[in-house]
Amino acid sequence: MRRCPDLSLYLVLDPGLCAGVGMVETARAAVAGGATVVQLRDKAADTTRMIETGRALKAALAATGTALIMNDDVEAAIAIGADGLHIGQGDMAVEEARARIGAAMVLGLSVETPALAAAVDPALVDYIGAGPVFATPSKLDHKAPVGFEGLAAQVAASPVPAVAIGGLKAHHVAQALKAGAQGVAVVSAICGQPDPKAAARALRDRIDALTV
Repeated sequence: MRRCPDLSLYLVLDPGLCAGVGMVETARAAVAGGATVVQLRDKAADTTRMIETGRALKAALAATGTALIMNDDVEAAIAIGADGLHIGQGDMAVEEARARIGAAMVLGLSVETPALAAAVDPALVDYIGAGPVFATPSKLDHKAPVGFEGLAAQVAASPVPAVAIGGLKAHHVAQALKAGAQGVAVVSAICGQPDPKAAARALRDRIDALTV
């Protein structure tokens, strides 16, 4: 039976922000600093490139136990044996995604409203990405920011665990967890930072101080 990964510190890789260090090295450093999930998101890459990067990430993270999630690309997720797939509302239907990845792979779904959160089928979806809490330049097509009050409403409506997403930094951790999220999903708080490991550690320390 599949188990939802530890969502406490969820890194979403951005190829642009990670360009200086590279996505694989950013992920490696972030996990050393305490990241528990790594999602590969590269909207400009085709499946061949997603598979190539995904395999490199899987090899780099193999000994860490960190969950590797593929964003949107089902073929790539299956090809590399990813731990999970994450889709948005504008991607394929949840039912199709679950049918294609099988029963063992984790499935995450982005939601933007309490109604969408409440509609989640826990037999198909393992966790939601709830938000966006704030506007973020790393995802230009996101919906209107909902703030922490909106986040709390989504989390309360969801039958599955939620990770908060959308412009979050280390100083937002307490509010995100208070709203009921299991953790925070971050992009620029780690990607593109001078020291990704230290950036992850700063987030990890705040999370641990509130959850231990």
